[in-house]
Amino acid sequence: MSIVHDLQAFWFLEKPPLPAKLSTLLERALQYNHLRQETERLQRHLSYQGVLGDLVGASPQMQQMYALLQRVAPTQASVLITGESGTGKEMVARTIHRLSPRASRPFVPINCAALPQELIESELFGHEKGAFTGAVVRHAGCFEQADGGTLLLDEIGEMPPAMQARLLRVLEESTVRRLGATQEVKVNVRVLAATNRAIDGSESKSLREDLLYRLNVFRVHLPPLRERREDVPLLAQAMIGDLNQKHGCSIAGFHPATVNRLMAHSWPGNVRELRNVLEWIAITCGEGTVMPHHLPKTFGVQVSSREPQEAESPSSDSPLLQVGVGRPLAEVEKAYILSTLKFTGQNRKEAARLLGISLRTLYNRLAALSIDEQEENMAKPANGTVRPARRATEA
Repeated sequence: MSIVHDLQAFWFLEKPPLPAKLSTLLERALQYNHLRQETERLQRHLSYQGVLGDLVGASPQMQQMYALLQRVAPTQASVLITGESGTGKEMVARTIHRLSPRASRPFVPINCAALPQELIESELFGHEKGAFTGAVVRHAGCFEQADGGTLLLDEIGEMPPAMQARLLRVLEESTVRRLGATQEVKVNVRVLAATNRAIDGSESKSLREDLLYRLNVFRVHLPPLRERREDVPLLAQAMIGDLNQKHGCSIAGFHPATVNRLMAHSWPGNVRELRNVLEWIAITCGEGTVMPHHLPKTFGVQVSSREPQEAESPSSDSPLLQVGVGRPLAEVEKAYILSTLKFTGQNRKEAARLLGISLRTLYNRLAALSIDEQEENMAKPANGTVRPARRATEA
């Protein structure tokens, strides 16, 4: 016989059950039920405070999403997570997994866009030894690895059409066949999918219609950061706490003027861009309160969708550095430092003053960014003269 709790077996007993053992198990089942209810209550309370799992945000959009996640997580329904790149779609998937009955089982994410077309079938479904050149051992695919748990198919719209057809069959029959195998393997996997494409427009044509229907049983949309800027202070405080531990820093918080600067930014890179900026601050600032001058000098600069170009000689009024959208922050910082050194004619002391950092910090950044003397010399003005230094007005 079994003691059933919310359609799940709590324990089992062999017949005939001993009364003392049955009484003990019933007491534990009641305690487990109470603990589960209390956990759910705390989760709801945290969501009201702007936190659910790894997700942070108290805006109306996030509160609405938290309510959806708490409803769909305990079910077995497939979920399609949509949102721009960098909004945190994998974090949403992990939160669904942690709030589900499968939380103790594996969570396996796979990025469909990052896998070569010739390897994606092997990664998803596995292969037998000798199935192809280089298959020296049997390999369990992601479906088998996630058996009993949750599988996230990130960037599902990038999956080749032929693989979409096979994926649909696996979802419908809950069986996979490894490459080179003759028998199918039964799997019990909850599938979540994520995409940064608009599934309601022409871009949705990259995804088979029947597969879209199968995955889009329940849809969760993660809004971009620019549409919920009131979440920026809460996100920044949560992230800086993690970064303090990661880098051994002791940043206490943000000056109101700094918060205003952060909230005024459009954040085209969304939460990923915010974390990138904060990590730069954590490393360069290190402790105390984050002031506006602690923000990267490239923060809020005008950007172009074209490839980055070498900075031209600055005018006597306002130097301008062009950078391409989506470039790594370290690359932008390196270009900005070289441009500033060029502007000051390699006067490092003056360059440090313009950058708002100490001379020692400038030397540390030159070393960290691997800027050598040859690159610095290439940044010197052709005539070797020192231009008059002007501090750019902060945006």
